[in-house]
Amino acid sequence: MRIPVLTMIILFLLTAGTDIYIFFDIRRFSRRRNRRLYEWIQIVTAALCWAFLIVTISLPRRDEELSIVHVMWMLYAFLSVYAAKWLYTLCSLCGRGFMLLSRKAPKLRKNRGIIPGVVLGLAVLAFMWWGAFYTTHRIDVEHITIESDRLPASFNGLRIVQFSDMHVGSWGNDTRFAERFVDSINAQKPDIILFTGDIVNRRTTELAPFMQTLNRLKARYGVYSVLGNHDYGEYITWRNPSDQAVNNALLAAWEKQMGWTLLNNESRFLHAGRDSIALIGVENWGDPPFGQYGDLRKAYPEVSELQHLNDSTFKILMTHNPAHWTEEVTRISNVDLTLSGHTHAMQMSLKAPGWQWSPAEWRYPMWGGLYKDETRGAKLNPMWLYVNIGAGEVGMPARMGAAYPEITVINLKRK
Repeated sequence: MRIPVLTMIILFLLTAGTDIYIFFDIRRFSRRRNRRLYEWIQIVTAALCWAFLIVTISLPRRDEELSIVHVMWMLYAFLSVYAAKWLYTLCSLCGRGFMLLSRKAPKLRKNRGIIPGVVLGLAVLAFMWWGAFYTTHRIDVEHITIESDRLPASFNGLRIVQFSDMHVGSWGNDTRFAERFVDSINAQKPDIILFTGDIVNRRTTELAPFMQTLNRLKARYGVYSVLGNHDYGEYITWRNPSDQAVNNALLAAWEKQMGWTLLNNESRFLHAGRDSIALIGVENWGDPPFGQYGDLRKAYPEVSELQHLNDSTFKILMTHNPAHWTEEVTRISNVDLTLSGHTHAMQMSLKAPGWQWSPAEWRYPMWGGLYKDETRGAKLNPMWLYVNIGAGEVGMPARMGAAYPEITVINLKRK
């Protein structure tokens, strides 16, 4: 888990300023008989939170032997308290603004933003912990249909199940959610199961308790996977550089042992009768600071005039990062359907009929759901991207709002 220095400085200024502001708010607006008690409550709770934060950030996070789960929970607890305080402070500042605009305020000496601030602060605290204890365990099954006249008749009705970003290290040895998740996937009766990367947080050994569970995934054409940025062991400072190579080789071996086929810049043809479609998998195609390992041309090489990235074959691409779709896939190929993950919707989203929003869109325009590209003029058969928002958590042990762990069921239809 990387915590940039600039982020820590900003966090320090925000939290310290908030605590000072709330202290003086108590001093000015609370009743005299309760004022001293409230002041001491604010001082003690702020001191405890700061001690909690100092201990948290002092713990080693990149040591190869240590888990980051406790760090995730400690930081989340700290941020949940201060998110409530920040919202209160914002409401209080608005109330002070109204006081300055009102002629009666000097007489009344009331800040009309305090009560809404307390209510909204408690609401955001509840919202965040609801996300930690409920939303993370509620599985969402999304159904979509992709139509194309490039799809061979024998594959009409092909049922694909995609899942992504398991991050099993965040669950320790507790396999209960993974077991329910696997049961939910198998209940969709998939023809093929596709996993689009980030099975672990930092190292392959996190996968050990889950191998037997994930081995239960079954589909007619099998289970295929690609690597995500967390699967390369780059979030650890290895004592011996060769250990990272061993870690990465072990992940490939364990996925094979689970019955999965890992596609590292490779492709496979799926056959039905005399028809076939191409399944392509690239390694992580990362935008900074993530590694750049994906090679689409290597994954689907031009072996003849009939096989190339713009041939007539119906193609499905698995690539972990959706930025790959906009930066390269739509520019050099006619891949019909691209499947990605990576964004997690930043583990928070809001939804209404015909509308969805997540802070992830500040970095990734394509952060969750179905997108299409018609810039190549293929209006009858646009290029499609589906971004699965993942099943696990990393960074914070919660999913908030509508960012439920996702299973995507994709039905292919011939036009």
